[in-house]
Amino acid sequence: MYQLLANYNRQMNEKIYRAALNLPESEVCMDRGAFFGSIFDTLNHIYVGDLVWLKRFSQGNLGLKSLLPMADLPQPIGLSARMADSLAELSEHRGKLDQIIIEFVNELRPEMLTRKLVYQNTKGVEFEKDFAALVLHMFNHQTHHRGQVTTLLNQIGIDVGVTDLLECIP
Repeated sequence: MYQLLANYNRQMNEKIYRAALNLPESEVCMDRGAFFGSIFDTLNHIYVGDLVWLKRFSQGNLGLKSLLPMADLPQPIGLSARMADSLAELSEHRGKLDQIIIEFVNELRPEMLTRKLVYQNTKGVEFEKDFAALVLHMFNHQTHHRGQVTTLLNQIGIDVGVTDLLECIP
């Protein structure tokens, strides 16, 4: 199931970034009244969310080689921390992170998914939660905010096409 979600994540990100990269940077960065303001800032937030979760997963004593590159990626200082200076740069970061996500889910084993993960939120509060549900949350978070981006794109006349997970189910 996680492999399906990881591939869906990559395919939808490629569609959205391809559409957004055809716009002038000023259009992508324009505040459109969304929760994170602009198309850029919403895409940046999705990237930050994935970065935060993957860093937490990498510190969970799972021994996954796929998460070793997370040590070299910056730790966002907040959920709105700007991680790139342009959409092209963010797209490059996104592609690399999507590959890490695919490798991560391919490396997961059933016994890992029965564990709890202890982590701190961005305010330093500690939690202990079901690891399998947290991985699912990461994918749900992506989908939620990509829906906002597709709405923003649609409002300016850009249709990214079908975005349903159903399209990726064999």
